Amino acid sequence: MSAEQPPADADLARLFAPVAVEATFAGVLAEATGVLGQIDDPVDAELWGSDLIGALAASTAGQAALTRALTESLVPAAEAAAAPEALALLRVLAALGAPGLRAAAEQAAARVSARGVADPPWAAALGDPRTGDCWHYADVGGRHESLTMTFTYGNRPHTVSVLIDHARGGKIRDAWVAKGEGLRAETERAAHDDPVVVFETIDVADAGRRLARAVAAGECPEQPDQVDDVVAHRALLHARLALLLSAGTR
Repeated sequence: MSAEQPPADADLARLFAPVAVEATFAGVLAEATGVLGQIDDPVDAELWGSDLIGALAASTAGQAALTRALTESLVPAAEAAAAPEALALLRVLAALGAPGLRAAAEQAAARVSARGVADPPWAAALGDPRTGDCWHYADVGGRHESLTMTFTYGNRPHTVSVLIDHARGGKIRDAWVAKGEGLRAETERAAHDDPVVVFETIDVADAGRRLARAVAAGECPEQPDQVDDVVAHRALLHARLALLLSAGTR
């Protein structure tokens, strides 16, 4: 199960994981320059940022330490750089980071913008796609469940999917993103032709509850590509979960 990747995607985990987070910031800004200036779809910026946060997490002792390092070191470094790629990076962190990081990145981005630095064209929409169709399918025994949620920026939809392993306590085994239309119909046709698969459309509130339970249960990737996928999409999953829960209460 492959994820849609932004252009010029570097192997961020290999590039940053072996060294302390505080020592990677020049590389992060260089990577931002090479990637964020070339994209035009907000979800590509989010995919890059989620991959970055996942890669940097390997160098810290837990989520709290990562958030502290990013908030106290990367955000000030990006603000001091005050360049378009630094502002783009701050916008991405504000969309995907944990609450403390989001607030710090938003405030820093506002100060950089006030100094006349131009935002990338995708910044205004970043982090606020429309929610759309949601569905899931599972084997008849209920051991594995694939949960998919649709989001749209403008007229460009993308789906966020997770593979949930109910034999492992409902943990997330894999995660991926796909861009384009027609995935629901394609999945429904394939499920209809498979007698051991059950397909069902669900509403946004139900999808949010299911994803929330899976996120709370934890992660259980087994294959190397699953490990990479789960790490790379973790921050994006959490951001999309917040959107689902918010939409489900309206």
